[in-house]
Amino acid sequence: MRPYEYGPRKDNKRNVAAELKEIWDQWDEESKQLFYRECGDLPYIFDVKVDKYLFQALTQYWNLAYGCFFFGKIDLVPTVEEYTTLPRCPRIQVNKAYSKASNVPTFLKRLMNITGMSEQWVAAWIKQKGDSKCIPWKSLRDLILVHPNARKMVDVFALSIYGLVIFPKALGHVDEVISDLFDRLDKKVTPVPTILA
Repeated sequence: MRPYEYGPRKDNKRNVAAELKEIWDQWDEESKQLFYRECGDLPYIFDVKVDKYLFQALTQYWNLAYGCFFFGKIDLVPTVEEYTTLPRCPRIQVNKAYSKASNVPTFLKRLMNITGMSEQWVAAWIKQKGDSKCIPWKSLRDLILVHPNARKMVDVFALSIYGLVIFPKALGHVDEVISDLFDRLDKKVTPVPTILA
């Protein structure tokens, strides 16, 4: 069982993750090496197997109020340092675990920076889902398949993995919080506040 095959939204996550895996498999070795240099070990999530029964057993120890696992009086709340190393991304400066970003750009500007697309293109695809803005996977997928800039293609692909598989919020969409994660990574600022959001 893969990490995206559990939970109430498993059908959509399986389809999206399968599409991401298909795109990854189509890339040439040069594009994959660029991705590894820029984003670390992220594609290995496609190969991780989750023990369904172990996962079900662990859920009984999950504390919704605190958002962590409790075993008796012992909690397994990760530290800021652990959250910093969780993504295993080369862009994170580990010695700056407590730095914060200043002058955070808007969602529109962050997406323009990540995708390399015009303001009109990005604005046309931004949707409101509940209390936050997001961009549909369909538009990101189409962009990944035809983007002429390899670096931007890699960034959009990584944004999609983080937003659809690792930190999904809106079904079939990448939430604006994930674009904040990329903005922080580009500025070499810790992504921990975004991960906790």
